[in-house]
Amino acid sequence: MRRPFAVRAVALLAGVLLAGAFALPAAFAADGDKGFTIEDPRITESSGLAASRQHPGVYWTHNDSDDGPYLYAVDSATGKTVARLTLTGIGTPRDVEAISIGPDNQIWVGDIGDNLGGTWKYVWVYRLPEPKKLVDQTVKATQYVVKYSDGARDAESLLVHPRTGRVYIIDKKEDGGHLYEGPANLSASGTNIFKPVAAVDLWATDAAFSPDGTQLAVRGYFGGISYDWNGGKIERKGRLDVPLQRQGESVSYSADGTKIMYGTEGSASSVVAEDAPEGASSSGSKSPSGGGSSSASGDGDGFSAVGGGVKFGALAVAAACAVVFGFRRLRRRN
Repeated sequence: MRRPFAVRAVALLAGVLLAGAFALPAAFAADGDKGFTIEDPRITESSGLAASRQHPGVYWTHNDSDDGPYLYAVDSATGKTVARLTLTGIGTPRDVEAISIGPDNQIWVGDIGDNLGGTWKYVWVYRLPEPKKLVDQTVKATQYVVKYSDGARDAESLLVHPRTGRVYIIDKKEDGGHLYEGPANLSASGTNIFKPVAAVDLWATDAAFSPDGTQLAVRGYFGGISYDWNGGKIERKGRLDVPLQRQGESVSYSADGTKIMYGTEGSASSVVAEDAPEGASSSGSKSPSGGGSSSASGDGDGFSAVGGGVKFGALAVAAACAVVFGFRRLRRRN
């Protein structure tokens, strides 16, 4: 997706910092759920990420707009694509921004982006069964028409509750958006109205449920928030340890819930793993890493301290972000 000038400028600065003294160690990007690099040259705008429960160590992803009806299964141990799915039974995708896996190994895809800031009269959600065998193949999907009760909007976060199967969307607004709830059962023949049920204090680019459905992770370009799901009445728990990335677009819990995986757009993009907040794992146990992560710390800075200079880099990017956003606001007022 084409981004506003401010986002592109800050993303460029972040990329420069990461490419120099703040670069991640090469070994970090090739160790499965400890992080990996997407090697497939066809994947240049990875916009969504979802951990397979049926195929351990596999993550599903997709490109942003202008790619086609394709999903990619990536082996986190090698970073290589082990299957590409071609979706049939749907129209031509417009702006695919998110992917989630619900009950019964059903893959849900959110064609919910809007480059023009909320002008589509409706958007689409697709559902398909996750293949039992990972090979290149064609899979028939079900297409759902989605509208919002309070008018069109841009969104990049689609999530499906792992217990109930209910579908949710979080809209993308600079000053914070809302969690939208879909009908209990989506209709493939009619229009599905999504209604706002809770405020989300973030410019959200993706979101994900923990495997047990008790927690919600929402990420933006430069930070993230952990929420207790609380039956849909979400309660803010703390800030997430979101790493500096070129253009942070995706988030997923690992299949066992001990890690939160953060992805970014770009060729040979990295997926970075951070410890999940306590209680997010499918077994309800604490992450075994014992790394002292500040993932759920209410006073954290929202960035990952992977290297000695990353926190300094985070402050530099945050300062640049404030300056550029300031110029943009000034330009708006003028």
